[in-house]
Amino acid sequence: MSLKQQITDDMKAAMRAKDAARLSAIRLLLAAMKQREVDERIELSDADVVAIIEKMNKQRRDSISQYEAAGRQELADVEKFEMDVLANYMPQQLGEDEIVVAVAEAIASVGAAGPQDMGKVMGVLKAKLAGQADMSRVSALIKAQLTK
Repeated sequence: MSLKQQITDDMKAAMRAKDAARLSAIRLLLAAMKQREVDERIELSDADVVAIIEKMNKQRRDSISQYEAAGRQELADVEKFEMDVLANYMPQQLGEDEIVVAVAEAIASVGAAGPQDMGKVMGVLKAKLAGQADMSRVSALIKAQLTK
């Protein structure tokens, strides 16, 4: 079953269960997916859906930090719940050790010598680790390895 079909089925289940909060989060995701399909006139693959979810999660993290800074915890809690719902559709996240190994392999494969080669390493890892790791964390690991 495709990820898109799974999300649609989960929306129907949330409607039957009258789970308004979950239904709202799933509908936001479906709306973003539909918008991209219409804008680009394409049929989304699972990788495209994961990219949309990553973008939505990044937006949620930014919103949470701003809501908490403004003292609006109830709004931050809504965003956190939406992130939890979206997390159900993401691939299994890699552990810290696996990410470190992938970074080391990528550095070796492109022959990176210093911080100026960070873009090359990120290019390799972005495709390889899409949806499986927080790319800001990966970036920090690459920077740490290249500045040694």
